[in-house]
Amino acid sequence: MAYGLPSLLEGRWWTPLVGSFFVVSPAVYVPTLVSFAGMALLEWRRGTRVALLYFGLGQLIAVLGTSAIVAVAAQWSWPWADSLAVALDVGPSAGTLACIAACSTLLASPWRQRLWVAVVAYVTVGVLFFGSLADLEHAIAVIFVLTVTRSFRIHRASLRDRRLLAFAISLALGVVQILSLLIPTNGPFGPTNAFDGPWIDVLIDSILILVVTNALRRGRRWAWVLTLCVGSLNIVVAGLYVTVIAIDPASVQVDLDVARHAVLSATLWLGFLVYLFATRSAFRTRRRRPLGAENGRNALPPSTVEDVRALIKTEGGGTLSWMATWDGLEYFSTRTGIVPFQRHYGVAIALADPLGPAEGQQSSITEFIEASEQNALVPCFFSAGVHTRDAVPPSWRSLAIAEDTIVDLPGLTFAGKSWSHVRTALNRAQREQVAFRMTRLADESWGIKQQLRAISESWVGEKDLPETRFTLGTMNEAQAPEVRLALAVSAAGDVEGFLSWLPVYGPAGKHLGWTLDLMRRREGGFGPVMEFLIASSASTFVEEGAQILSLSGAPLAHDVSGETDQIAHLLSQLAGILEPVYGFTSLHRFKQKFNPRYEPIYLLYRDEGDLARIGPALIRAFLPEASLRQFAAAGIDMVRKE
Repeated sequence: MAYGLPSLLEGRWWTPLVGSFFVVSPAVYVPTLVSFAGMALLEWRRGTRVALLYFGLGQLIAVLGTSAIVAVAAQWSWPWADSLAVALDVGPSAGTLACIAACSTLLASPWRQRLWVAVVAYVTVGVLFFGSLADLEHAIAVIFVLTVTRSFRIHRASLRDRRLLAFAISLALGVVQILSLLIPTNGPFGPTNAFDGPWIDVLIDSILILVVTNALRRGRRWAWVLTLCVGSLNIVVAGLYVTVIAIDPASVQVDLDVARHAVLSATLWLGFLVYLFATRSAFRTRRRRPLGAENGRNALPPSTVEDVRALIKTEGGGTLSWMATWDGLEYFSTRTGIVPFQRHYGVAIALADPLGPAEGQQSSITEFIEASEQNALVPCFFSAGVHTRDAVPPSWRSLAIAEDTIVDLPGLTFAGKSWSHVRTALNRAQREQVAFRMTRLADESWGIKQQLRAISESWVGEKDLPETRFTLGTMNEAQAPEVRLALAVSAAGDVEGFLSWLPVYGPAGKHLGWTLDLMRRREGGFGPVMEFLIASSASTFVEEGAQILSLSGAPLAHDVSGETDQIAHLLSQLAGILEPVYGFTSLHRFKQKFNPRYEPIYLLYRDEGDLARIGPALIRAFLPEASLRQFAAAGIDMVRKE
């Protein structure tokens, strides 16, 4: 039943077929059945015929190809080939591995390249370090699928994926070298014994790999150069061993175990160096370079907050665009506009939509993504609109994280049952002589300013965490002359509550409306003060001819329970932790009283591989001043990523 070169030489032509239905021992049935999961996935997605074709051809070509290679190699008096020439094997592992490799065609980039790297690494280590008949069969099956599908094109991989693959290969190389010392091997270069290899060489390699591996992921040039030097040194040492043994093996005392380990290591390093050289353009970054600085003379001059204000006023923006003028943001200049962003834990979080003319948004998005990846940053867009979602690369993921609540002002009246709560608040304010005033912070008296700050500080002081930032402003942002304040003042001159309104500009700089930011009320004061302030503000804006009033989107209040992405679960968990502190969900329900229409707000990111970094980066963006003790007290696991 077993297949192999002896079976074919003796005329047992049926063995490549029947041998696939057996395994070498009963215990092997467990991993064998598990390996059929790849064939099951292929059948589910591509159909039974395709799955059977990959399995059958992969198994048959692997068995026959291995016998042919062994027959040729055995003619050269090669001990490894001689041992395989008399070996027999059974099992369907080559066919199932062919199906697993073929599953790469089902995956989108970059997961396709990542699966190929894992499969190729598995068969390479198997052949070089263990060298059994099955290992050689696995390698031929993978080569067959790679040739047929042509689904692995490293030159098509993104900048980020080339670096990520270098990171993974570097780590795997270090692990394989260590394991080769701990377990005996018997590959093409001969057998080695456990614990008899070059410990000092492997230790030095492992330390250097630990030093450079994360820097390779970040595209650092010095790490690329150092890796080339280490790999080249390993290859030179192996070459010297081979040369000495080939010239006069009898007169020179060479530890064959050490020599074989050196040759094995050099073979792996050679493949890694070929990859690094082929992807050398991905390793050009320097630490903390300004975004876009890698363009050298072609880099655009950095933008300032004054440039951002001027661009918003001339070209317009969305309901959240004015937040780009707040502190804590960096600005990436593109050929058609500006992208405001924050940098945390190796993540470039673009705030809302790119600024500039609508026809240039696609170009701005592309330039920002390319510049972020060139600087080894993870790009993502937070609180972006539909147009930005449609402009990012098709492979990107999107998650609706909030809904912009917009009230259309033309023809707005508070008539009808749905506005009864608003009319009640207005009537009560009139009875209790609570006055409304639309103003600016700079225009108010010292006494009013002190009241406003006292109300705000009292609200902040009740929280276990400091004020949230990023998409939520503070009193500092309310000082801008373009920002307006809505005050509710009692007959005694006490401020009952206040709102801040951010300007919204449309195309050609036309003033469209206002976006709600701060909402603060005096403890124990006028009950429906928020309903009164929003309704009175809306009436004022209607008289001024404004088109829209945005109550903004309560961050982290959107229901993502039906989402399967890990980031959805992270945001749900974060929302649950912050809800008792900031009341995002209750705020979202409150805004529904004003009968708004909704526009989705998205988090846009490349793929699930970025989530481990985006999560902590978003938490730090929202709470930049929180200490680790405050995070721990609130139940947030905040671990620095760099």
